[in-house]
Amino acid sequence: MSDNTIDLAVLDMAGTTVSDGGLVQRAFDAAATAAGMETEGPRRDSARQYVLDTMGQSKITVFRALFDTEDQAQLANRAFESAYDELIDEVGVAPVPGAADAIEALRTAGVKVALTTGFSRATQDRLLNALGWNEIADLTLAPADAGRGRPYPDLILTALLRLRVDAVDRVAVLGDTTSDIASGLAAGARIVAGTLTGAHDEPRLRAAGATHVVASVTEFARLVLATRA
Repeated sequence: MSDNTIDLAVLDMAGTTVSDGGLVQRAFDAAATAAGMETEGPRRDSARQYVLDTMGQSKITVFRALFDTEDQAQLANRAFESAYDELIDEVGVAPVPGAADAIEALRTAGVKVALTTGFSRATQDRLLNALGWNEIADLTLAPADAGRGRPYPDLILTALLRLRVDAVDRVAVLGDTTSDIASGLAAGARIVAGTLTGAHDEPRLRAAGATHVVASVTEFARLVLATRA
């Protein structure tokens, strides 16, 4: 096995390993209304664009940027989580095609897998339960488990420490947003890949500094496994 072996894969959830069919945007609209934002107009349009631009970041951080007070941000965050949970029950979520097999292939080959999110721990657990994924990864992390969410490196570095990986250059990161890319670069991961199954397109991911852009988590798994050949 070479010195370039990847020992840890840190994978985002919604848009990367989980397809939620746009539930984040729908839950945001419900949350913004609950927190008192007008339902139409320039402010609402700007807020919707901001949510798209900051996909992958901790949701409470996003709401703090959109509302004037902490009370409004916390109200919006609670409303978002409630709406998202209801939508999971109503609409459902599904794995990105091939995601479960890709994760299994990585772990079978000796690569540890951490699933990370910008959602709260409660919402992440709801997603994992809905998918039957409670045992699929070596570790699952939400921002509160690590200190700060994306674009900071905390989630990745926490995974490295908890899973006892020797160095950041043995870590590969995959996400569908520029926030995922920024987080991976800040952590010093050797592979910081963007996937085209989620929020941001290839030009945005490459402009953010992605070392690779892949069609899906399946292609990412092949990329990682090639380092262990």
